[in-house]
Amino acid sequence: MPHTHSESTPDGVLPSSSSPSPSSTPAQSTGITKKINFCQWCGGSTKHEIPDGEEKARAICTRCGKIAYENPKMVVGCLIEHENKILLCKRNIQPSYGLWTLPAGYMEIGESAAEGAIRETWEEANAEVEVQSPFAQLDIPLIGQTYIIFLAKLKRPTFSPGPESSECQLFAPGDIPFDSLAFSSMLVTLNLYFEDIKVGRPKFHYGIINKRPGTSPSEINAYTFDHHIKC
Repeated sequence: MPHTHSESTPDGVLPSSSSPSPSSTPAQSTGITKKINFCQWCGGSTKHEIPDGEEKARAICTRCGKIAYENPKMVVGCLIEHENKILLCKRNIQPSYGLWTLPAGYMEIGESAAEGAIRETWEEANAEVEVQSPFAQLDIPLIGQTYIIFLAKLKRPTFSPGPESSECQLFAPGDIPFDSLAFSSMLVTLNLYFEDIKVGRPKFHYGIINKRPGTSPSEINAYTFDHHIKC
């Protein structure tokens, strides 16, 4: 089943268990989180407190004592260059319906980041690709997401829209629809790529996309790009 990605509040939790704490501190605000009201193990109601030895509020089951931890989601995708053009997909789903993106989505349990990027490219663009190298890791702390983008090549020059795409197209650098991109992460990735091309070759980039609180996914310019490292 295809998995989409979005720069919105995280919609999932990857929990782990812990022994019940003998005491805890009342919950305090710790930023944007998804409130967990029921335990996924036993169905008991939860309380939101700071367990002993920790600094953040957690959802603690009042019945079995297990703690549900919220962990960031990993988004993986491909920047595909073919005959000096870049493959983009127009989103056929919300958020950012009708806007353009690189093929990317949530990494699944049991696959590597590269395998996930290849799978997402097949699901969104019916394109078989060969990963060439990692290109960028972009952290978005506000929404609990990390993007891993790979440079890739088409194994054969065929592609078509998958269920989550209404259109797939190769764009020359001067034709990239920068005003109609789906997410800030896509804007940052493409800008980094074309900056590299101007100076000769792609590098590997790390950086933090600090989204402005309260902005929607389609407000792609509402961010700062901080702690940029390239090598």
